[in-house]
Amino acid sequence: MADLRRVASLTLTDEELAYGVLGGDRERLDNCVITVVYQSDTPKAPRIPVAFNVLSLLDVELANRPTQVMHLGLVMVDPNARGRGFSAMLYGLTCVLMFLTGQGRPMWISNVTQVPAVAGMVAETFTDVFPSPRPDARRSFDHLSLGRQIMAKHRAAFGVGNEAGFDEGRFVITNAYTGGSDALKKTFEQAAPHRKQKYNDFCRQQLDYDRGDDLIQIGRIDMAAAGQYLRKVAPPTTAMGLTGLILLLGARMAILPLIYWLSPNRAWGVLRPAKMS
Repeated sequence: MADLRRVASLTLTDEELAYGVLGGDRERLDNCVITVVYQSDTPKAPRIPVAFNVLSLLDVELANRPTQVMHLGLVMVDPNARGRGFSAMLYGLTCVLMFLTGQGRPMWISNVTQVPAVAGMVAETFTDVFPSPRPDARRSFDHLSLGRQIMAKHRAAFGVGNEAGFDEGRFVITNAYTGGSDALKKTFEQAAPHRKQKYNDFCRQQLDYDRGDDLIQIGRIDMAAAGQYLRKVAPPTTAMGLTGLILLLGARMAILPLIYWLSPNRAWGVLRPAKMS
């Protein structure tokens, strides 16, 4: 906790966050995955925390079956260490590792943000993300069901108070900064822009920054998303990228079907568990 608070104190110099693990709620640690990046100038020098991500696992139901949504949660980076790709690593790598830990089962993810750079990163990293300015983005019944459950049961995971509204058509949380996340509220000019202008325009059009609105994005991490992330961080022209792609292809073609075959009592996406006698 001390490492997280150190990074947070450098990021928020005048205010403190009052929700989740940074708000002293240690029960939140029971359903969290925390990733911390450390920096050391020399092998013998002490390690200094420079970035972290708190990913929450939210219990929901889908098609009358219990499941979990990985909420991407809070990412903070020491201002002196920005521009090194830590945010993409903390979001993407942590989710890929969780996906592989789950034996390659597609998992739903959620993200709450008003920052165009983050909204665009999520839309371009994960599968079937809504809302997004991408032409293939659509709100399915699963998106709506998960959005309603998250807003009904898990507002504390991202510091949104009960007075905040939820626009189900646009997936926009209105007046979002009322439940402990007040220090994160930004103007459009303060929010980090995305390199693609369409995400900046989308956030400006959809969100009222004076009131304090957020997008709530819902998508999935699957084998396609994991491969896409790998290609971004390690292109196929590199040895690491080529090795990773070969491993992912091998998992998709051989390992995963074997796991499915040997696990007839578990649900795997559209595959339903067999009735065991």
